[in-house]
Amino acid sequence: MNTKLSYLSLACLAAMNTNAMAEEEATEAAVERIQVVGKSVSYANNETTESMLKQQSNLTSVLAGIDNLPGVLINEGDTFGSDDWSTTVSIRGFQISLDEQQIGITVDGIANGNSNYGGGAKANRFIDTENLALIEVSQGTADIASRSNEALGGTLNFTTISPTEEENLLMSVSLGDFDARKYFVRYNTGEIARDTYAWVSVSSASNTDWVNQSAENRKDHIAAKLISDLNAEWGLSAYVSYDDSHEDNYQRVSKAQFETNPESDRLTAEWTGVPYVDQLYRKGWSTLRENLFAYVQADYESDNLSFSGNVYFHDNSGRGDWVPPYLNDLTVDTGRPETELDSTTTVRGGSSNGIITFVDREGFALAPADNCVSSIVFPYGGAGPAFDADCFGPEAIPVGSYRHTHYGKQRFGFNADLAYIITTDSFENVTRAGIWFEDYSRDEYRDWHKIIDSASSFEFDHTPYWIQYDRSFAVDTTMLYLENEIDFEWAKARVGVKKFIVELDSKDNFDASNNVAGIDSDSDALLSAGIVANLPIEGLEVFAGYAENFAAIKDTVLERDASTLTQIEPETAENFDLGLRYNSEFIDASLTFYSIDFENRITFLPPDTPDAGIDYNIGTNGSYVNVGGIESEGIEASLSIQLGEYFSLYGSYTNNESTYKDVPDELGLGIEAGNTVFGSVEDMFVVSLDYNKGNYSAGLSNKYVGDRFIDAANTSVAEAYSVADLYAAVDIEPAFEGVQNMQVRFTLNNLFDESYLGGIAGQSAWIGAPRTAAVNLQFTF
Repeated sequence: MNTKLSYLSLACLAAMNTNAMAEEEATEAAVERIQVVGKSVSYANNETTESMLKQQSNLTSVLAGIDNLPGVLINEGDTFGSDDWSTTVSIRGFQISLDEQQIGITVDGIANGNSNYGGGAKANRFIDTENLALIEVSQGTADIASRSNEALGGTLNFTTISPTEEENLLMSVSLGDFDARKYFVRYNTGEIARDTYAWVSVSSASNTDWVNQSAENRKDHIAAKLISDLNAEWGLSAYVSYDDSHEDNYQRVSKAQFETNPESDRLTAEWTGVPYVDQLYRKGWSTLRENLFAYVQADYESDNLSFSGNVYFHDNSGRGDWVPPYLNDLTVDTGRPETELDSTTTVRGGSSNGIITFVDREGFALAPADNCVSSIVFPYGGAGPAFDADCFGPEAIPVGSYRHTHYGKQRFGFNADLAYIITTDSFENVTRAGIWFEDYSRDEYRDWHKIIDSASSFEFDHTPYWIQYDRSFAVDTTMLYLENEIDFEWAKARVGVKKFIVELDSKDNFDASNNVAGIDSDSDALLSAGIVANLPIEGLEVFAGYAENFAAIKDTVLERDASTLTQIEPETAENFDLGLRYNSEFIDASLTFYSIDFENRITFLPPDTPDAGIDYNIGTNGSYVNVGGIESEGIEASLSIQLGEYFSLYGSYTNNESTYKDVPDELGLGIEAGNTVFGSVEDMFVVSLDYNKGNYSAGLSNKYVGDRFIDAANTSVAEAYSVADLYAAVDIEPAFEGVQNMQVRFTLNNLFDESYLGGIAGQSAWIGAPRTAAVNLQFTF
């Protein structure tokens, strides 16, 4: 690990401190009160605080900001969140991971369009860290108007900052370990027309990986936002962002591999010329994504009527890369060189007849010598003779593939919400109604390219020798809701209902007989109800909420030819929250008990289960099936205390028990009813101490995560770990005319360099990021 930057950052901070204002002034403002108890509503909810965001550097993904909230566990492949492949989110036993989408994500209240790796997009694709205002977490029942058809376990709403009334220019430079750097500029226009303000920002970031510093990660981001008060009743807002990311991935490891070497994920830094080894070449494990997202929203408010409506558009494109150590043998080439070596021929569809690992100079496939034993021992326990050059003659030339899975998606939608208020002397009654409609289309195809010279590099022929499959998907989603809330002085109660109407279509662009049209994934009428009541102690309230949540069948189910769609039902969850909140001048606290019944869990069954390695040819084989459900219950607690004028203390605790139920025996999944859901955590707690005095601020936070099972059979455990984060910042008196503010902020994540297993998916785990330092220098003009 590169520690030079850590020491340099500390030295830089110390030097800046000596130049900062040393004298205390009577007008110094105390730290803003840390309040995380959330809104006074009938379900558990929390919001991030300024100190939580300061614990993460500007290089970090926006997802990391919620990790200290009760019930939430965020794991990313490195401190900067620069690899979507290794990002996992867990709330109350529900997951966002490689193959699970059970938590909703919205951006300024607008649906993100699924969160999966294969064509989905999490909030970090839409919002730059410097443009993040706050994150709202509804851990269970959530607001009835929440826009997501995967919000079984709650919703994360990421909100963008508003433009300032004054014109200014913010310039920011961030540097960190592992060659991390980020350059960010945001221009606030001030008033550009009557009561109209805007900002525009540009950033560029890059870093390598922490394992062997071979990754070439980069991210370029452009965004803009506008707000306008058209008159006393109408307002207008608009937002647009473009994100271009190239990420080289981290790989999951088994528990045994972690114990053997906890500092390596087994991906390699150097190209060896041995295809079987080079299938783990890090630069060949890549995620490339471009996301364009935009919305325009109008808001109206009068004495008894309010309306909000928006239209939005999202375009997503990209690909995922791997380097299989062979060519697929697609044509019968008796007595002639292999067609797959010819860069002018592309086979569309079909299946592989076998693999080609070595050829002679004329392009004829070679076979290994009889009874040869391979000397290759890495990876996956070693190679067979077909992958070892020593089992062939001196004329053997290694061959391999560069496999691309291409993703493309377009979403167009609109939202509309209407609220009508009736006020009397004794109560206020609010009736809400709304609609969400989205037209979604997605294309996915996979092509295989011959590596030009496997002995020297992974450069590939841009003409594919095989397009394995090519499919298009269409999903229309309509969500309708109606809710009535009556608010007395001492209590307010609500009851509502919503319904999802979802239709899916699938088109096989090679074989029309595989087309699927008009698959309905509608929900029943989903009930929602809750109550909030004030107790005799001032600032203390009790709340209870119930909601029936729903996740429609995903279009990924239609990718698999063997999925029996008539026997697959959408996933559902019944969520119940019961809790207390207390709010006073110096203390904020919340305590929630929850119970969740998750039904019809959908799981992918591969066509076979190889003992080791990756099945690169899996294609459209395999099937999705319902495999029972999950029961979760637990408690979430948070407490924040203002300790005098300058110090504040925050703590949160989560106890969660998530278990499988009703698992069909005939599926042979190795899951027994009562087993703990793999990846879910039973115990978590966070303690944070923050200091803010004038132009100085600092904080130290520690999070404990208890044992988690890596596999559904509960045979392998990722042991408990604790990770501490430190930050220190100083606002510096400007030394130059025209400079409004200067700030230096230093962050040190995983302060004690804890070694642990982090995100869990596919019944294996990624290694947690080591100690990582970063420093940010910011100027406002």
